[in-house]
Amino acid sequence: MIILQEFKKFALRGNVLDLAIGVIIGGAFGEIVNSLVNDMLMPIIGLLLGGIDFSSLQITINDATIRYGAFIQSVVDFLIITFSIFIFIRAINRLKKKQEEKPAAPLEPTKEEILLTEIRDILKDKR
Repeated sequence: MIILQEFKKFALRGNVLDLAIGVIIGGAFGEIVNSLVNDMLMPIIGLLLGGIDFSSLQITINDATIRYGAFIQSVVDFLIITFSIFIFIRAINRLKKKQEEKPAAPLEPTKEEILLTEIRDILKDKR
């Protein structure tokens, strides 16, 4: 019973939930990027390179088939995903920087500060 309580406490902590949400969103983002690569970019790159279909590129040596086209596809996917994440994080950092640059509103002096300022001014006048 104690283990279940500890697990519930662990599973419901903010970090675990944030991580779970990040994994789900990351999976969906991965699908979007895969579609971008496979359905839009790779056909264009294939046309530019003379109609090459990267996914079908392979070499067969005896009984082993080396699918280097799939590897090229994975490298392109990786580069596009990392570039997309870089652009996204760069935009977030710029937004945060703009928010940090906004000057904070000046604080109102406390009653004690006002009273001390008045005392200081009175003492200056007596000299």
